[in-house]
Amino acid sequence: MATIRIQLNGEPRDIPEGRTLLQLLDELELAAGRVAVEHNREVIRRANLGEIALESGDVVELIHFVGGG
Repeated sequence: MATIRIQLNGEPRDIPEGRTLLQLLDELELAAGRVAVEHNREVIRRANLGEIALESGDVVELIHFVGGG
C-alpha cells in the first residue's frame, strides 16, 4: 500500500494513502469528541472529519482535551 507523509503535531509521519482525518484519529485511538483538529491551519468541525482526505504535505495539529477538577 502506498503511503504519504504528513506533519502531525510538528513531526513527520507516514500514513497510508487515502486516509481521512477521522480514520487518522481512529488509528491514533483518539475519540473525535475529545480532540480539536486543525488541518492546514483551519479548525475542522467534528462532523466533517470523515470527509477530508489527507494528502502528502498536509499539516495536522491535534489537541486532546483532558478532564479534571
